Amino acid sequence: MASAAMAASSRALLRPHRLLLLPDPRSRRRLSAIAAVSANAAAAASTAVRRSVVDVLRERGLVEATTSEALGSSPSAGGQQQQLKAYCGFDPTAESLHLGNLLGLVALSWFRRCGHTAVALVGGATGRVGDPSGKSAERPELDLAAVAANSDAIKSLIAQILGRAPEPSHYSKSGKNAILDENEHALANSCQGLSENVGGKMGSFVILDNYDWWKDITLLDFLKEVGKFARVGTMVAKESVKKRLNSEDGMSYTEFTYQLLQGYDFLYMFKNMGVNVQIGGSDQWGNITAGTDLIRKILQVEGAHGLTFPLLLKSDGTKFGKTEDGAIWLSSKMLSPYKFYQYFFSVPDVDVIRFMKILTFLSLDEILELEKSMKRPGYVPNTVQRILAEEVTRFVHGQEGLEEALKATQALRPGAQTQLDSQTIEGIADDVPSCSLPYDQVLKSPLVDLAASTGLLASKSAVRRLIKQGGLYLNNIKIDSEDKLVEEGDIVDGKVLLLSAGKKNKMVVRIS
Repeated sequence: MASAAMAASSRALLRPHRLLLLPDPRSRRRLSAIAAVSANAAAAASTAVRRSVVDVLRERGLVEATTSEALGSSPSAGGQQQQLKAYCGFDPTAESLHLGNLLGLVALSWFRRCGHTAVALVGGATGRVGDPSGKSAERPELDLAAVAANSDAIKSLIAQILGRAPEPSHYSKSGKNAILDENEHALANSCQGLSENVGGKMGSFVILDNYDWWKDITLLDFLKEVGKFARVGTMVAKESVKKRLNSEDGMSYTEFTYQLLQGYDFLYMFKNMGVNVQIGGSDQWGNITAGTDLIRKILQVEGAHGLTFPLLLKSDGTKFGKTEDGAIWLSSKMLSPYKFYQYFFSVPDVDVIRFMKILTFLSLDEILELEKSMKRPGYVPNTVQRILAEEVTRFVHGQEGLEEALKATQALRPGAQTQLDSQTIEGIADDVPSCSLPYDQVLKSPLVDLAASTGLLASKSAVRRLIKQGGLYLNNIKIDSEDKLVEEGDIVDGKVLLLSAGKKNKMVVRIS
């Protein structure tokens, strides 16, 4: 009787659910068959000599860990590559993604360049809870309108950036005239030592919102059909949970369940859309393995994989992308292309090559040559930084944004011969200190007084010292005299002035 009851309970638990869409026995057999094909493809790939997308990511420093060695297998000679659908999640905690999210977009783009499908999942549902991973305290709660607005803005931003991923190059080298499989076609920009003809096909991408399936799921449904398979001991053992439980504030039940929410996202997309890889930062390992565990326990199939990449850190161990002014945002509405470009232009020599491998699509051969050039006599400082800044800015802001950044950089360089206009100066006004003054207060004003009163320098004596040192500029023109007065012709287009103390400290003065 007990066995019969347990069997009946098990059958009921695995019934198709109108909301969670869990499989019936027939669909499980179908999933098992799919997993078997995937496993056979992975086994065949174990004898391969060519590289997979994971090999490329690993070479470029974009792999911290994987849940299975099979994920890194390459297609055998003449065989079909294992088709992957890889997803990365982005919670809408702000109206823009930041530099830390860029790694996920770069990694998704490499999957596309290798002929696979990239899936960007916006957390319209999970963003209402907040991921505790890597956080010392609970995230501030956002109202529903803010989450919806942030979600829409992030979807648009992701579509623009993923749409700019450069397509695989086509090139040939002398030697064998063999045609490589589609996977290697897509690796043209990162393959080294190849002697074959290489061509490729770009994979597609899709943007989803997990609110679309969470909105109709009740708590009782979730606890019955998903929570039943989650072991509390395993959940507590996750590193992100242990850190928070040992903190002064602890962890709320809401945050504790986040790993199951993210895990179910993976299960849902694996079951209904064929998504078989989840990627994320190293702090996402616990959430990713929660998903692979649920798929294995509930669907009783293999074939779901996880991959994490390292967090974006500088050589000193601090986060790259955090400044005194806050995060480095990817949206031009929150940070201008000029400011974004300047951030990468300022990367130290010790970090620039590593960031070039991680954040750009330049080939490793090209990057190696750039690294060698830095050690040669006559190397012009910041040459490699300029290339890094151009490549990343083009990917994030497009060619138009890069041109805007280059124009502003050139025009705003003290001593530059470029003719300044008010539009260029206004373009950086949000990124540098600025103030507004009445026209009659500026015209005929001693420049020494103006530089001090606007806060460019602390005092008139400091302004005079800088003039003697040749470091004070008005509209990029060096000021040689302490007696200089602001003339009508100095006011650009009758609207603005640009004061500069050295190369970096600037002040935009708007004339009202």
